[in-house]
Amino acid sequence: MARVVKMFRTLRNNWKKSTFAVCVLSYGGHWLYGVHGDSVLRREACLIAKEFGRQQIGPQERLRKATVILNPSACSGKANKLFEKNAAPLLHLAGVEITIVKTDYEGQAKKLMELMEHTDILVVAGGDGTLQEVVTGLLRRPDQDTVCNTPIGFIPLGSRNSLSPSLHLLSDNKVKDITSATLSILKGETVPLDVLQIKGEKEQPVFALTGLRWGAFRDVAATISKYWYLGPLKTSAAHWFSTLREWPLVREVSVSYLAPSLRPPDLPTQKPPRPNLLHRIIRRLQNRWNPPAEEPPKVEEPEQWKEEHLSTLELFIHTHNKNPVERRINDSLVICAEPDNFTVGEYITVGSKKEEDPTVFTKDSTRLEASACQLQLPEGSAGFYNIDNEEYEAMPVEVRLLPRKLRFFISAERREQLLSLTQ
Repeated sequence: MARVVKMFRTLRNNWKKSTFAVCVLSYGGHWLYGVHGDSVLRREACLIAKEFGRQQIGPQERLRKATVILNPSACSGKANKLFEKNAAPLLHLAGVEITIVKTDYEGQAKKLMELMEHTDILVVAGGDGTLQEVVTGLLRRPDQDTVCNTPIGFIPLGSRNSLSPSLHLLSDNKVKDITSATLSILKGETVPLDVLQIKGEKEQPVFALTGLRWGAFRDVAATISKYWYLGPLKTSAAHWFSTLREWPLVREVSVSYLAPSLRPPDLPTQKPPRPNLLHRIIRRLQNRWNPPAEEPPKVEEPEQWKEEHLSTLELFIHTHNKNPVERRINDSLVICAEPDNFTVGEYITVGSKKEEDPTVFTKDSTRLEASACQLQLPEGSAGFYNIDNEEYEAMPVEVRLLPRKLRFFISAERREQLLSLTQ
């Protein structure tokens, strides 16, 4: 008992050293626990990947080839280490032959897509910027109808990974997110995603999976990082400071749009079995004796554009890729415009919500569905668009929907979760 009393007396007399030691030991223990947890996650993922590698292949079959577009600068420069440590071993264990192509500068991924040869799987390891460049380069190719059949896997390594919630179950653990995304590639379940084609008057088209954002909230979001010293108040402060410089922050825009098109039925994932020989002979004889009537050529009706003039704080044109498994009657993009009558307090509150999720809009916002739209900005207006979180100069553009253009790997658990939300 005397030793215990002596120990507590020593701790009390040296409380500064004791406090420092407790902090160091607590941090060290937490760090070691995290390292152990990550090791357990990798081991479990490797066991699953190993089962895929044990599957037998026929004598005429070959190993699957995967081309990985890796952005080493993603995740504060740690992307290369994260991929090599968490994703690459799983692909190797599953018997996938991988070719890693690293990007050195912005825009290089677009050029790499022009030179890409045949591959069974295309893997994008990076963030929104890398993914947007890969999709744009892919759809600019002259043989894009063929290469678009290549399934795409997305491994979230960037600071912004807007598409990940649509494809994977996300957590606060980076290792778990990476291994989960890699395992979904090995399991092979895919989902078709819509693509937006955004074309200016002179520039080549840019393609997006999430959408185009323009307005006051977008402009403030680009400045929030400057107020890092305000901690949790930086988002509200950035919106408040913007109202001091200019108020109201209303933008005028003219939107012309086409009505959405009817969604065709989903194509079967597997080819139906070929009918037997007798059935094929009978069908050919019937067609010979009673040939089917030729359908008259369809007359293409002129496109009927509708026009609306909007006064808004923010305009967001986005796809339905937030829930890609939702069953819809029409193929459409969505045009959302916030009202122009916000008070300063409402502006700050809504802006804070949009910083967490830019797709959130108030109940009084204008919502239009279309298959294509044209934006006409007032003369002399300056600013920038966010296209999949990448900054582009604002100009008159045409945005056209390419329905179900690309196939992405999705985890079965996330698919089931999204289906349950639509029921």
